[in-house]
Amino acid sequence: MIRILHTADWHIGQLFHEYDRRYEHQQFLNWLLETLTARQIDVLLISGDVFDLSNPSAASVKMFYSFLNKAVKQNPKLQIIATAGNHDSASRLESPKPLLESSNIHIIGLVQKDKDGAIDYSKLTIPIKDKQGNTVLWCIAAPFLRMGDYPSVANSSNPYTEGVNAFYKEAYDYAASQKEEGQTIIAMGHLHAQQAEVGDLDKTERLIMGGVESISASAFDTNIRYVALGHIHKAQRIGGKEHIRYSGSPLPMSFSETNYKHQVIVFDVTADKIENLHSIEIPVSVPLKRSPAVHSIIEEVLSTLQQLEIFKGENHTAPYLEVRVLLEGPEPGLRHKVETALTGKNYRLAKIDVRYGKSTSKSKGQTVMSSEQLNQLQPLEVLDKVYQSKYDNPVPKDLQKLFQQVAQEVNESEN
Repeated sequence: MIRILHTADWHIGQLFHEYDRRYEHQQFLNWLLETLTARQIDVLLISGDVFDLSNPSAASVKMFYSFLNKAVKQNPKLQIIATAGNHDSASRLESPKPLLESSNIHIIGLVQKDKDGAIDYSKLTIPIKDKQGNTVLWCIAAPFLRMGDYPSVANSSNPYTEGVNAFYKEAYDYAASQKEEGQTIIAMGHLHAQQAEVGDLDKTERLIMGGVESISASAFDTNIRYVALGHIHKAQRIGGKEHIRYSGSPLPMSFSETNYKHQVIVFDVTADKIENLHSIEIPVSVPLKRSPAVHSIIEEVLSTLQQLEIFKGENHTAPYLEVRVLLEGPEPGLRHKVETALTGKNYRLAKIDVRYGKSTSKSKGQTVMSSEQLNQLQPLEVLDKVYQSKYDNPVPKDLQKLFQQVAQEVNESEN
């Protein structure tokens, strides 16, 4: 029996609205070290986005490799397979590969090819051994696939999805050719799967994945017993399949992930079967808070903030706070007013999320103007249309007066 733990999307080095998250990442890694030992994990799978930046800081790199060192020292038989995500530099992540493989740590960032330009699937297929040193399963360790990393399919209507499908078919065929009776095949991937439920940050990530392209669960052969996915931050099954899963990110990456259950996935492989598949929730070291619960007018917001209970923990564990404000127009000094209301509360103001009355929905009468039409408008008319579009209100008289003064000064300086 082999026990496997699946995790992904650590994003070490991420700044959360300019706040350093080093403490949170270290707390997660400390917890993971304890979990690997307590749960007697044999294999750790890390499915991409180890770092938040392709050029991580020295402190971030040290944190990751210190974790690897401690993990194998505490668990000498532990095997680790980490793949590169779209945030990682594939070559940078792979640079210590020869040294790490002597410790049963395999890092796969690049899709290598042979002299004829064909993908070398042997470099992506990792044998996993039991405590007696016998190979019991094979892992297709696929990193984030960039253009050129997957086969080119002739006459394809969608080169990305069809290419990735072909990649996993060929990768499975190679693994199956190595597999002996009783052995198991699992796979890793860092991609956007069809039907995946995404958060706000995931939606921006999807552009990196090639726009609307996403991969169907059918891309993975039915004889692949488990698919360990990364890239989407919400833990979930794909295509109704228990064995095709995103583990999700260990830390919330945005306020849209406030209510996510952050977890790792653990399962056993016994005689070519997946058993005891379950999740383990990761403790939250720094909570995310939204106040008020819904966007409210500024007076109600300030009153709500003043009534917040004082957070009595250490400063580095103080909650991140998103303040939700509903405005009818510009609010000068908004941040100062919010910060004043939070004085002594020991919250870290991360974001002020502003919505503007009726303007949150697109106006049905909104039209696109040609450059000729725009040139016929006076500056004050342009201001009025922009202000009306954003705030759904006419320009206040005092703002009109200030704008006219500025416009007059510009005209005088030009003349």
